[in-house]
Amino acid sequence: MAILEGIQIQNYRALQRFTLGKTLYEREQDALPRLVTVIGANGSGKSSLLDALGFLGDCLAEGVEAACDKPHRGGFERMRTQGSAEAVKFEVRYKETPIARPISYSLQIACDARGRAQVVYERLRQRRKGQAYGQPYSFLELTNGQGYAWSGTEGFEQGTGTGKGAPAAMEGSERVPIKMKDRQVLGIATLGTLANHDRVVAFRDFLSGWYLSCFVPELARSPSQAGADPHLDRRGENLSRYLQYVERANPEGFRQMLSRIAEKVPGIIDITPKTERDRRLVLEFSAKGFPDPFYQQDMSDGTLKMLAYLLLMEDPSPAPLIGIEEPDNGLHHQLLATLAQEFKEYASKARGPQILITTHAPNFVDALTPEEVWILDKGSDGFSRLSRAADLKGVREMFAEGIPMGSLWYSNHFGIGNP
Repeated sequence: MAILEGIQIQNYRALQRFTLGKTLYEREQDALPRLVTVIGANGSGKSSLLDALGFLGDCLAEGVEAACDKPHRGGFERMRTQGSAEAVKFEVRYKETPIARPISYSLQIACDARGRAQVVYERLRQRRKGQAYGQPYSFLELTNGQGYAWSGTEGFEQGTGTGKGAPAAMEGSERVPIKMKDRQVLGIATLGTLANHDRVVAFRDFLSGWYLSCFVPELARSPSQAGADPHLDRRGENLSRYLQYVERANPEGFRQMLSRIAEKVPGIIDITPKTERDRRLVLEFSAKGFPDPFYQQDMSDGTLKMLAYLLLMEDPSPAPLIGIEEPDNGLHHQLLATLAQEFKEYASKARGPQILITTHAPNFVDALTPEEVWILDKGSDGFSRLSRAADLKGVREMFAEGIPMGSLWYSNHFGIGNP
């Protein structure tokens, strides 16, 4: 499973210069672990972080102007850091596999003379085979819509070009001039559909596969039409259709999954699938103290939310990166450590995704290690600042002595006050 090693964001709302993990320009930092949890007070920038990740996906899927004009963003100028005249910039570093050479992607977005958001710079880079030091070579570089891309898997190697150390095409590779007709469209969106640009295709698939959850219990209660969806959508609206897909794909595994989940949802004895006359699949829940079963429409927000997260972790083909904003909202505090442990185990699986969670619940953080926790707060200039808990003085030592991370946060050992 591909993994995000780090991301740098500049001039995006309060994220004026924000780096999480290891990037091309922050190489001394550790690469991100499989589970990343960002904590902080309200208004510290947690929502902006997840929205920035969503913005990248929207740029890829719909173009940069449409991504900027989403109702919750309100256009480029509202999205760009207040007072800044610079481009909004992203630097993403990832690996296809743990032993693969990392790939770095740069993206810069600014306005044209008419105030329309457009791509002004885009670049994909990777070191050559055997290159341990020095700058990685570009296999895609576009400035104001013009540049080049290398086709083929390997692209280039040293020693066969003109000039000392110049890169040159290997057999089966070619440097192709590129001129984008539409500056609203990412180069990786266009070249990522062509089979001969292997690495562009791989990165495009990685970025387009990001899943950002914003679960809405009320939508999950609404019965959906008959049919099957392979993945749970970001708001949980297709919960019934997702269940239908899993049941059809693996009936026995589906029943085993429901048994596992029933053991983890408080008060639930059994979960039984039932097919309605119109072929819709619904779930019957047997609860302690109730002679008759009930359905998801009758569940509390917290119970339904817990159910949705557990179902999400049963996805047979998970997204490479899952972002979840404040899963603690609406859940009883005694469930939070259990949910955090479930996420840890899910992320640690061989085919499990990388998970990024924002929270302000100490009980959730209690289940984590210093290497899995980052702290966001606001500086005196109003911009978000990020620190890793493991890098703060005394945190590792106190954690080693048995003090949970949530307790350290609540006791103000992170220097940002109580949650």
